[in-house]
Amino acid sequence: MKDNKKKTVHVHRTIMFQELEKVMDFGIDLDTYTTAMEANVFGKKSADGIKQTSNFLSRIYLFDPKVDSFKVFKYFWKITSEDERPLMVFLFAFTQDHLLFESAEVVAQTPLKEKVTVEAFKENLERYYPNKYSAVTSHSIGKNLASSWKQAGFIEGKTKNIRVQPEISYKVAAFAFFLAFLEGDRGEFILKNPTVKSLCLSETKLRDLAIEAAKQELLQYQYSGSVTSFAFPQLISKLQIFD
Repeated sequence: MKDNKKKTVHVHRTIMFQELEKVMDFGIDLDTYTTAMEANVFGKKSADGIKQTSNFLSRIYLFDPKVDSFKVFKYFWKITSEDERPLMVFLFAFTQDHLLFESAEVVAQTPLKEKVTVEAFKENLERYYPNKYSAVTSHSIGKNLASSWKQAGFIEGKTKNIRVQPEISYKVAAFAFFLAFLEGDRGEFILKNPTVKSLCLSETKLRDLAIEAAKQELLQYQYSGSVTSFAFPQLISKLQIFD
């Protein structure tokens, strides 16, 4: 796992989709995300709440228009629908937050229609960090992780936490593929990238979505024999990445 994943908000918070949505909608045109947070667009009741929420959001969403991954996030925010954005936010957070990253196996290994328990997240946390967290803290982290996966659509129910599979659009898949590309993966390895695999889709489905994304000119995709090729010339040029 890369160094940029050695940070988390899940000891205290979730992916905070609702708060982030307000910041992005306010600040995206002029990159005034800091102004949005200072203006308390997320409606916190105290100065401390504003400060904490702003710090947590900045920790995993960056809000830096000079950073390639945020450039891509901003671009896809503009072209995705309201229904697609929770998954896109989840994917971006997944690349930044190590506790969310490490929780993927809990969800992936839970059969559809079965319960995803907070206890399972706690046990997974203990495997990664034996004796690091108190019982109270590990329970809080487990609840926060379950909530983040729920916000992304992989879990449903107020208390039952049932494993479901959200509909993944070609735009969401293209965003995941590009994040994998930015991490240095190429070809077949993009399909095996942890962020892409967090979508919990089969390889066949991922390839189908890559074909659709290519038709919409979000990427170039070829698959012949045992050779897989992904390229993103249009987005790289449009977003001025790798200058």
